[in-house]
Amino acid sequence: MPEFDEATAVTWDAVVPAVAGATGVAHGHLDEGWVIGHAVNGGVLMATATSAASEVLSAVGHPDVLTWGAHFLSAARPGPLQVDVEVLRVGRGASSATVRLRQPDGDGLVERVRVTGTFGSLDRAEPVHRAPAPPSMPDPDACVPARRDSSPVATAIVMLDRLDVRVDPATIGFAVGKPSQRGVILAWLRMADGREPTAALLPYVVDAFMPVSFDLGVPGWAPTMELTGQVLGRPAPGWLLAELTTDTVVGDLLIEDAAVWDSAGRLVARSRQLAGVRVPAN
Repeated sequence: MPEFDEATAVTWDAVVPAVAGATGVAHGHLDEGWVIGHAVNGGVLMATATSAASEVLSAVGHPDVLTWGAHFLSAARPGPLQVDVEVLRVGRGASSATVRLRQPDGDGLVERVRVTGTFGSLDRAEPVHRAPAPPSMPDPDACVPARRDSSPVATAIVMLDRLDVRVDPATIGFAVGKPSQRGVILAWLRMADGREPTAALLPYVVDAFMPVSFDLGVPGWAPTMELTGQVLGRPAPGWLLAELTTDTVVGDLLIEDAAVWDSAGRLVARSRQLAGVRVPAN
């Protein structure tokens, strides 16, 4: 099993019927190979949640996440995970569910993230009537690999061992202390073990990169408070191209937008998140 699929897999206590009001419990395990610093990456959590809900709703022909919203309530740690699913609505064209990811902590369970999503079939995402083209950037071989040994900050991003990320040389000045200050990072991504991209991977991909605040000269990680994403197509095999941008930093809050294109140049996912950021005093 590919590393990502193993990391997001869950085992159900019982079959959950795909009917409004149905609830169910599953169990998984968060692997230490997906951490950033001390916490498990939020994209892995979102993909675990959306995949669990899609398992339930595939029974009514709605296997694909179309849109989701995630609120991050506490930092997830490597270890056991409880996945609570509630079916909110079952419709003809789309269905909705809420997923709560919880972990043992002390004498009880602590909620890490709550995800509400709408699921359907990505067949409805055809044909493409209007969508932005991918930004122009060098081929992956002409870009700069993002590795754990590339900088002191990257050392703590254990998840980079699972990825092959190549950053556009025009947007990687932050790695040598020369951020562009434009608030833009462009990068290619594929899984290090050769797993091809699928729709189920995209909730992870939109949160798999370094924060765009790096390009503003703001060091340190930017913890996500809330992220809303959309899946707009099934990605073709090969590299994914991501553009991260920001035009808003207020106080210690940052808005980051992500757009992801597949190897055929099709926009397959978008997201917007509110994250915390520590802007150095001038």
